[in-house]
Amino acid sequence: MTSTHQKVGYLPEGKRVEYTPATAASGVEHVIRMLEGRWKLVILFHLFGGKLLRFSDLERAIPTISQKMLIQQLRQMETDGIVTRIVHHQVPPKVEYQLTEWGQSLCPVLDALLTWAEAKP
Repeated sequence: MTSTHQKVGYLPEGKRVEYTPATAASGVEHVIRMLEGRWKLVILFHLFGGKLLRFSDLERAIPTISQKMLIQQLRQMETDGIVTRIVHHQVPPKVEYQLTEWGQSLCPVLDALLTWAEAKP
């Protein structure tokens, strides 16, 4: 096993951002706004692992969501860069969704949140 004396981080040294309490809180608020909504996290968990799902597959996987709400949530996540929408021009129309690389990187973050929640005293 090798070891290093260098500080390990997720971002290259030149891209590190120094946060103040105010800027950190603002950044977290922005992230929470992107993920807020009753269905966004459910949709994310269905798409994790590089899954490519048709719109109808998502409808079946989340039977209590309305079609209108599913469309709204997917469009918002697409606008935020979390989900990619792939349209196949054919009859009948075929639309598939998958997470972007950035969206897939949420998986360890959400796993950490689950672990944190389970550790509640």
